[in-house]
Amino acid sequence: MDGAEVQRLAAECAEGLPGTVLEHPFGPEWDVHKVRGKVFMLATEVTGEPMVILKSAPDEASALRRQYAEITPGYHMNKKHWITLHGGGALEHGLIEELGTDSYRLVVAALPKAQQPVDPTSYARRAGQSLPDS
Repeated sequence: MDGAEVQRLAAECAEGLPGTVLEHPFGPEWDVHKVRGKVFMLATEVTGEPMVILKSAPDEASALRRQYAEITPGYHMNKKHWITLHGGGALEHGLIEELGTDSYRLVVAALPKAQQPVDPTSYARRAGQSLPDS
């Protein structure tokens, strides 16, 4: 899948998550998806290549970078906590959706409880699905 398709799928995922907004604080070339004012996804083509930048747990980010050539350290972000998705390879729709939702959950977990639009510990990896009660 090409970079434009990666961006489209990531944007669809972001738009379906509770309490999110799309802003352009860095100009029209940057789509910035936020939850309660905190960034969880960026999309741009400033390098001439479409890309999506997501928050990721450090261990998972490292493993993803080793597993997928299309996942690199976060462009213009903390390389330990952010990843960049590029087109042209093994990335599949389900993985893009999962990584977008995981980024959202990480940001929501850092919000004060009263501001959290969902419980990040029980909000499913797939957008719109809750985990069953244990």
